[in-house]
Amino acid sequence: MKIAFFEIKEEEKQFFESGLKEHELSFFNETIQDALIKTEAYDAVSVFVHSHITDDILNKLPKLTYLQTRSTGYDHIKCTQLYERNIKVSNVVGYGGPAVAEFAFSLLLNATRKTHIALDRSKHGDANYVDLKGIELFGKTIGILGLGTIGLQMAKIAKGFGMEVLGYSRTQKPLFDELGIRFTSLEEVLKNADIIMPALPLTPATQNLINLQNSHLIKKEAMIINTARGEIIEASLYDTLPNMIACDVCSNITLAQKENFFFTPHMAYYTKEALERILMISLENMEQFLAGKIPQNCLRLSCAKEYGSL
Repeated sequence: MKIAFFEIKEEEKQFFESGLKEHELSFFNETIQDALIKTEAYDAVSVFVHSHITDDILNKLPKLTYLQTRSTGYDHIKCTQLYERNIKVSNVVGYGGPAVAEFAFSLLLNATRKTHIALDRSKHGDANYVDLKGIELFGKTIGILGLGTIGLQMAKIAKGFGMEVLGYSRTQKPLFDELGIRFTSLEEVLKNADIIMPALPLTPATQNLINLQNSHLIKKEAMIINTARGEIIEASLYDTLPNMIACDVCSNITLAQKENFFFTPHMAYYTKEALERILMISLENMEQFLAGKIPQNCLRLSCAKEYGSL
C-alpha cells in the first residue's frame, strides 16, 4: 500500500520505515495542506495536529481508505467526506497520562509557590521573597474535568499531595472509588474546587464548558490549570476571571502579559516517553488497518457526526 506521513521528524521516519518495510512510504516535514499540492494515490495517511484535514484535502486523495492522527485530539479533522466515503479514522489514546498530568502540576506548583519569580530574581542577585507567600496543596480540593487517562493520572498525583479530589466525567467507573475520587456534577466541581484542571478533548459538548453562565460559581481565589484545548473555557473569561489561570497554549500576547495568567508553548505532552508511546500506538493502529482489522483507536461514527465532521 502507498502510505504518506506528514509533519515527520527524521527519527520518526526511521521508526516507521523499520516497522512498515513492505509498503511504499512517503515522508514530509510539512503539514498536509502545505505538502499536498496535487492529487495523490495514497491508501493511508498519517498526520499530526497542525495538518488540517478538510474536504478540499480529501478531494486530492481519491484512494484514501485510512486516516490517522498521531494525537489524542482530533479537532483539526473537519470534513464530511470521511464517513460518506467510509474512511477509517484513528487517533492515539492513552499516551499522555503521565506527561500531561505531571506538567499540569508543574504549572500548579509555579502558580501556588511563585517559584518562577524566585528563580528569576535569584539570577539577578535578588534574595527578596517577602511578596512571594504561597499556599499549600495539602488539604485543598481539586476539581478534575474529564477522567480519562490524563484525568485519572492527575487524580493519582493529587492524592499524593493530600488533596480532596472531585471529578466530573460522562461516565462513572469503579476505579473512581478506588482512587478516592468524589464523582459529581460540573456545577459542584466549579463551586467547591480550589484548583480546577480540565482534562477533556475539544468537542461541541466540551467547547465553552466553563462559560459566562457558570463561571460565577468559581471561587474568587480558585486557580485554573488548563492543559486541554483553550476553547474548553469561553474566550472572554480568560480576560475577566480574577483567578490565576495557567495553560500550555496561548495566542493572545496581551492576555499572556496579565499578572494572573501565564502560559507555555503547547508542550505538556512533550516528553521522551510520551513521544515513544505516540509512535508505538500509531504503528499499532496502522498495522491493524493493514491487516484488515479495525484500528484499536478507531473513532466511532457517532463521534464523527457529533463533531459535525470529525
